[in-house]
Amino acid sequence: MPYSSFTLAQVKQQFDLRVVMDIFFTDLPSLMPGEWLINLLKKSAPLAAALGTEKVRSELIIAPLLFEFRELLDCQVSLFSGSDFSIDAELGLNGVCDFLLTRSTSEFIIEAPAIIVIEAKKGELNAGWGQPATQGSEETSEQSVAVCAAEMVAAQKFNSTNDQNINTIYGCISTGTRWQFLKLTGKDLTIDVTEYSLDPVDRILGIFKWMVDG
Repeated sequence: MPYSSFTLAQVKQQFDLRVVMDIFFTDLPSLMPGEWLINLLKKSAPLAAALGTEKVRSELIIAPLLFEFRELLDCQVSLFSGSDFSIDAELGLNGVCDFLLTRSTSEFIIEAPAIIVIEAKKGELNAGWGQPATQGSEETSEQSVAVCAAEMVAAQKFNSTNDQNINTIYGCISTGTRWQFLKLTGKDLTIDVTEYSLDPVDRILGIFKWMVDG
């Protein structure tokens, strides 16, 4: 059972998680991007939103933003896109992460500690909470949270196996234009109830900086 097969109820039960909804930020952090990203997003974000596919949103919005974030941190974090992150197939912790950030400078091999997983999503973030999935239907927000949470548990186990006991793993679900954040501390999975828009982009970059520093 890969990450994509989990429901939120299954993640909660199998890994004995306590799930709460809360607010992460009182004073929102900020990290100013380069002009190239601002100019790119002015053109790419409307196109990506119009086309609507997960792939184009990832390529035209999420990937450039994460690349710029890595550059702003002087490449002190590594970015992986569409990489296999199979940690424990018996537990269902296997499959591909849309995006993964590690606090390692290795560019070719995923090395601990893994600190943030990002799940790209098509459609609205708040769509489908509490609704069962139907065959061929678009992934609901609850399913996206479940996938992200399972990947966060995998990151936690990956770090522990490699003697990198990071206190908190962070997660993010994004349509490109809307962003929602999660954190996993021990068995406590917290879902930020606030959805953040892409604009202003310095706020999204600041949140990622806050998570890396945390």
